[in-house]
Amino acid sequence: MKKTLFKNKLYMTAALSLSLSLSISAISMPLTAQAASASVVDDSWVVNYTKAPTGLDTGSVRSTDSRALMGFGGIRMHVIGSDNLLDGVLLRGFGLTFDGVDTYSSTNAVTIDGVAVKREIKLDKSNNSGRFFDTFTNTTNKTIYVEVAFGGQLGYNTSTNQSAISTTSSGDATIDNTDHWVSFYTPSDGEGSASFNGPSATTIGTGGFVGSLNRTGNFLRDPFTNPLERTGDEANHYGLIYSLELPPQQTRSLAHFVVTGQSEVSAELAAGSQVKLVQTVAEELSEHPDFSDLPTGAVCSLSNYDLDALVTASVIDADCDNTDITLPGAATNPVTTPIVSTTSLYDVTGKTITELLADMESGKTNAQQVTKAYIDRIAAYDEGPLGLNSVIMIAPDAMQQAIEADLARANGDTRPLLGIPILVKDIIDTKNMPTTGGSDLFRDYQSPEDAWQVAKLREAGAIIFGKANLAEFARDGHFSFSAFGPVWNAFDPSRSSIGSSGGSAVAVASSFAAAALGTQTGDSLWGPSGAASLFSLRGTDGMQSTAGTMPLTIIQDYTGMIARSLPDLALLLEATAIGNPNDPYDDVSDGHRPTDWQSFLREDALEGKVIGVPAGAFDDPFGTSGTSDAMRAQFVHFVEAGATIKEISAPPKAPTRDFTGDTRYEGWSQWIEAHPDNPYTDPTQIMNPTSTYTGAGAMTEEALQAFENYRANYRELLHNWMDEEGVDVLLFPTELSDIHLNDSIQPSFGRLDPQSSASGVPTVIFPAGVNDHDQPIGFQLQGKAYSDGDLMGYAYAYTAQSNGHVQSSLTPSLTPLPELAAFTDISNHWAVQYISDLVADGVVKGTSVTEFSPSQAMTRGMFVTLLGRMNQVSDEDGSTSFTDVNSSAYYAPYVKWAEQAGIVAGFADGTFAPGKMISRQNAAVMINRYLSYKGITVSGSQEAVGFADHSDIAAYAADAVQTVQKLGIMSGMPNNRFAPTGNILRSETAKIISIVLDLEQ
Repeated sequence: MKKTLFKNKLYMTAALSLSLSLSISAISMPLTAQAASASVVDDSWVVNYTKAPTGLDTGSVRSTDSRALMGFGGIRMHVIGSDNLLDGVLLRGFGLTFDGVDTYSSTNAVTIDGVAVKREIKLDKSNNSGRFFDTFTNTTNKTIYVEVAFGGQLGYNTSTNQSAISTTSSGDATIDNTDHWVSFYTPSDGEGSASFNGPSATTIGTGGFVGSLNRTGNFLRDPFTNPLERTGDEANHYGLIYSLELPPQQTRSLAHFVVTGQSEVSAELAAGSQVKLVQTVAEELSEHPDFSDLPTGAVCSLSNYDLDALVTASVIDADCDNTDITLPGAATNPVTTPIVSTTSLYDVTGKTITELLADMESGKTNAQQVTKAYIDRIAAYDEGPLGLNSVIMIAPDAMQQAIEADLARANGDTRPLLGIPILVKDIIDTKNMPTTGGSDLFRDYQSPEDAWQVAKLREAGAIIFGKANLAEFARDGHFSFSAFGPVWNAFDPSRSSIGSSGGSAVAVASSFAAAALGTQTGDSLWGPSGAASLFSLRGTDGMQSTAGTMPLTIIQDYTGMIARSLPDLALLLEATAIGNPNDPYDDVSDGHRPTDWQSFLREDALEGKVIGVPAGAFDDPFGTSGTSDAMRAQFVHFVEAGATIKEISAPPKAPTRDFTGDTRYEGWSQWIEAHPDNPYTDPTQIMNPTSTYTGAGAMTEEALQAFENYRANYRELLHNWMDEEGVDVLLFPTELSDIHLNDSIQPSFGRLDPQSSASGVPTVIFPAGVNDHDQPIGFQLQGKAYSDGDLMGYAYAYTAQSNGHVQSSLTPSLTPLPELAAFTDISNHWAVQYISDLVADGVVKGTSVTEFSPSQAMTRGMFVTLLGRMNQVSDEDGSTSFTDVNSSAYYAPYVKWAEQAGIVAGFADGTFAPGKMISRQNAAVMINRYLSYKGITVSGSQEAVGFADHSDIAAYAADAVQTVQKLGIMSGMPNNRFAPTGNILRSETAKIISIVLDLEQ
């Protein structure tokens, strides 16, 4: 049935939202604690399981105190011959739980193409190691061949953070099948120098054994087709690859031990001392791996160890010759991608707002079909452990908003965004949904009012469709992790979405909504938009009001739109870039806001313009060149549009700050004052709920004004610099490198910020194609204060030449249910979505293969049948007391049930008259009795209506008519008439049944 996903999704993700940082020496410490280990090497690990801080549930180690691991211990699986969209991705969704002592265990079997995968991570604080035991079970009746990559990130290419292979068990720096372990370090000053971060070692299995290592690969990209790099940033992403043959219904497994040590630099230890320590532990674990706690079947399932050699060495005593390698529970609780059809006959995939509006205005579709299409796509690609997790909740009234939009359009409403579903980042107030900030602190908080821009979107006719996931309280520009789990990249579901507006961008790129509101304090519009091949504007300070948005840095915070095209963005700006008389910080743009943003979108807007490229702006901090080279290759389109590219000096340094106080504290203080109904009275309850606040506290009025003056001075400084350089606009990149995997640490990409966030000058963000690895890339054009409209025009002129937007292949179009696609008479009908939902659930059927007949009147037998199907009544026994009900008739079992339930009584002559058309008042009576039978007592949401023909309503039906009208189940006809004796049509019946089902939920 139609789903209100708010509570379903909210509580589904609750299991992913608690908090624990693992200290190996103090595993039972308080949830936010992370203390030094008492072990020899003194390190602590943060494991990515179902709980915070990430909720990633990969089983990899996100970080250690020594920074020895930076997202290591994950697994990817490639099923040979698979075309599954998730084949080869970083696996997640294991439902890993911690036993409170030393072990993380899967509760779910992540299942792709019939192969069920489970993980167990067992930690040993005595030597600071962890054992990763991974099982792969073939749930089918045919042999399956898979490749598995184990590994992850151990550094990044910035100075002393670049990792290297120290040595292998065979004494060289090349990993191959002869090795049974490999060690890594980050040399601080050349080969053999002290390790800047903690070193690590990983066991591989039995060196030289046929089932051990097949080869190495690049874990950042597809490791099965990309070999491990030896230099550069990608050389930090190590993948150990194994080939497994899985007989039908059998299990095979891999075991790895990972050891970490201290930083030799930070701890002032002798160069190589900790490296040698982890090598010694790895050697011992290779020769004497501890499998004593594993059952015999699990030991016998090991593929990367020579079990005979282990028996000979008295490491194990299992007799595996005749062991049936079928592990109990290895495939229980399977988690897989849902197979979801859509009940919408309209495909929203890749559609812009302008396309949606044109199709609704022409009658090709309506707001209900558009909204339901987005809901179905979210169910298919966003929900569940393997989903992108970009949407926290769908508005409980989303479909009702769509119905109202369709009725408004039918009555001549021409508002510019009528019927367009838009998501809102979940730090922005919405009166029809909670605003959580992505935090458990506000899980149940719902503002009674919309934020300013949300209210303006509603006024323009938009459907406020749902809340987008984010980095909790927008505090991370590299990842989008919240109490509702992590957001995954729209183009590669192993990578970060970037933060903090990751959910907004991923949802729009994946066609889960037509557009989304996001925010930016640092990179949170340009970063996620660039990663998702989308458009956005961080306008001049005050261009769009931030009222109703949870703060990060007061005055610097910006609330803006993310869209699929520049014409879409212009439409959204016309609705939202409107001065707010109650916002003290948006007055800086008063008198400078365009009223017709679309007028700037001209293909000749760049003619004669000079575009400045600041020195170093396209130099990746990670040292890669593939992305920046791809961007520079796109400069030609600016020239094609009539512009000149000019290399200029680096931007001037920012002015010196001369104000005091904590901008975040002050932001929360003002937010609390504006939200007196919220659960907290002091900013520290939100900022530091488990620790003592030591910041500077509130800002004075003078300090706030000084901050605004600082930003104005910075804008003037940039203005003068541009004039000195003789340029009209500045060009900056979005991401400068490949984006790292979602289980890693900051920085997740090569990042150089333009001056927009720090100063308040505008930047427009727009896509520029893909880099050398087919990842989206983007540009930012930064201008002088109040040049926002011009920037939109420049980007439009470039896009007309380049068409840099790319569509993700990860979330393709859904297939409509075949029976719906066959109906030729409902596609443009006002009740199409009610009909579609009920057909999908088997409640209603067509009158033929190709027709639903929405305008056909309902008989009494038909109507009772629908009530019975709605109640899941068995259709086996049709014997009734009515003389005219044949027990073999399709409606007979449902009439029998309705009679027994007191829903129908028949006529005085003992008949039921199943073929008689049911009147509107009789339908109201049956519905009212059905509600009583189900025990549904719902307060009416609408005022009672005095129908003009109320005197025509039979006495026995008067109360029932008033009840169904107040509940919104049935409404009047034109001229305020109820038409009690008129026939009820199949289309109206579909609406009635759908609303009743919603009330039942």
